[in-house]
Amino acid sequence: MSDFIAQLHYRTTQEGGRKTPVFSKYRPQIKFDFDEMQTSGEQTFIDKDTVYPGEEVKAVIRILGVIYYKGRLAEGMLFEFREGPRVIGTGKILQILNDTLKIDDGSTIDKDNQK
Repeated sequence: MSDFIAQLHYRTTQEGGRKTPVFSKYRPQIKFDFDEMQTSGEQTFIDKDTVYPGEEVKAVIRILGVIYYKGRLAEGMLFEFREGPRVIGTGKILQILNDTLKIDDGSTIDKDNQK
């Protein structure tokens, strides 16, 4: 199951990014600012198979730590993706596909219990 769609920016080699391209289904570590925990995140690129350093791409992301991130993600949230300790790119969540991950901000109305 896919978890969210994100806009990804791969750093250039000069910015500390990769020296070689990556291919769709690539699985770097993902780290959100709100936590030190990292998880593997498979990136399935939309409309291309290969991304070179310095390029941007939209991708469908599937993370391993779904249970850990339950109720903790929101559209517009930023994250880093890494190879070991090295940040090779950044991302922004455009759309959450897995409702389990969405932050419950309390704004939903229970119409059956409305007075």
